Amino acid sequence: MLRLTEIKLPLDHAERALEDAARERLGIETDALLRYTIFRRGIDARRRSAIYAIYTLDIEVQDEAEVLARVRKDHRIGPTPDTSYKFVTRAPQALAERPLVIGSGPCGLYAGLLLAQMGFRPVILERGKPVRERTKDTWGLWRKSVLNPESNVQFGEGGAGTFSDGKLYSQVKDPRHYGRKVLAELVTAGAPPEILYVSKPHIGTFRLVGIVEHMRKTIQKLGGEVRFESRVDELIIEEGGVRGVVLSSGATISSRHIVLAVGHSARDTFEMLHRTGVYLEPKPFSIGVRIEHPQALIDRARYGNYAGHQMLGAADYKLVHHCGNDRSVYSFCMCPGGTVVAAASEPGRVVTNGMSQYSRNERNANAGLVVGITPADYPGHPLAGVEFQRRWEERAYVAGGANYCAPGQRVADFLAHRPSSALGEVMPSYTPGVRMTALDGCLPDYAIAALREALPAFDRQLKGFAMDDAVLTGVETRTSSPIRIKRNPAYESLNTRGLYPAGEGAGYAGGIMSAAIDGIEVAEALALSMVGEHP
Repeated sequence: MLRLTEIKLPLDHAERALEDAARERLGIETDALLRYTIFRRGIDARRRSAIYAIYTLDIEVQDEAEVLARVRKDHRIGPTPDTSYKFVTRAPQALAERPLVIGSGPCGLYAGLLLAQMGFRPVILERGKPVRERTKDTWGLWRKSVLNPESNVQFGEGGAGTFSDGKLYSQVKDPRHYGRKVLAELVTAGAPPEILYVSKPHIGTFRLVGIVEHMRKTIQKLGGEVRFESRVDELIIEEGGVRGVVLSSGATISSRHIVLAVGHSARDTFEMLHRTGVYLEPKPFSIGVRIEHPQALIDRARYGNYAGHQMLGAADYKLVHHCGNDRSVYSFCMCPGGTVVAAASEPGRVVTNGMSQYSRNERNANAGLVVGITPADYPGHPLAGVEFQRRWEERAYVAGGANYCAPGQRVADFLAHRPSSALGEVMPSYTPGVRMTALDGCLPDYAIAALREALPAFDRQLKGFAMDDAVLTGVETRTSSPIRIKRNPAYESLNTRGLYPAGEGAGYAGGIMSAAIDGIEVAEALALSMVGEHP
């Protein structure tokens, strides 16, 4: 097979145009092209007046050696690389010990799946409920203002990524094509096959529910086990190594190999780890608000006359501004055609996040507008960042009316330093509801100042971004983990043998794809350790 890159075609190209472009690039006749598949399809929207589809194709031709020799100077043509996944080891039949995986978000789910596929029969411990029961509890907060601290947007099967846009792309380096493994498993579990080739794949919450269930059943068929409502309250550590866990029920499970994939909001687990002596340290994260615009405005600003084209779908954006107070403001977790959702996991606190369905056809676009902070902003012990997050979540709860409604403000009022008393054109999507007020007391002064400077700057980059009636909803605090559970090159905790910190909660990922990839890498390292080898 040959791989052809950078094939540029108009959005409305004919179906045969791909084949014609490939034959022209290779200089071959029609019958010499045996078959082709699309490996990647992206969009070049740098110029709104001329938007193109950009393809990468894998092609089978007659006399491949002759073609390669003839086009050897064209860097856009070469042999198709092998992106198939290869297992690093297999479990011995006599292996009695079973590894534990704490957490069933993207990281824990993929760690468990890989271990099961290699024959290690993992036991996955999830503090929350199965994904469908968890969905009912989450709707309980959104519709009835009733929070279940153990079953919500953050906790339960599928992790926080289940209630999100379901984005499946990342900027992490991936020389071994683990991302391809992630996508292939999702397709096997029922995801649309197009996620294998579109440049910015996503699935959406409703589809993710069934996919997560399918992956769980696969793990179980391979000899793995998934135990729900099984919060780990203590690690059993002897002579510098893990020996097992104590559950909230008081039951103990023995194991010397444990994947810790608890997500960025498992604050009680972070406290337990700190108390137990597992090495962890504070790390930077970001805080801010959610902003909502009409999706049609974003489409026009990004795509001009091409707005609404079927191949383009709902437009997204990515913005960054470096402020005069040495802070950086950037868009985070942009959700085209989506909604702002209640993402609290602790009573008396308000947290926002964004979510889209597969169709991305809701009226509003939303994104986090967040300000980067560092441990210098919350000096003290390693868990000071957790207390920092809680402080602003509690203020948002009070500003929203102390009933899980969120505080909101029109952009025009925010920039004019006045409270909002009414909504305009944009109706906020957050439920239980939005209480219009001033956001000044819901974030640190330096963050408020940075956001006020960034909004006009973003408007110059994306026309209409600072529209008067755009709505800011507070607060966004769970952009990433406030700690890092440091690990050595073998993926083990620096000071606790057999403990494998992984994913967002350990500070090694930021999103579904990077968390899943980290889960694969950690599972490989753990498996090699169990058979006496090294990564």
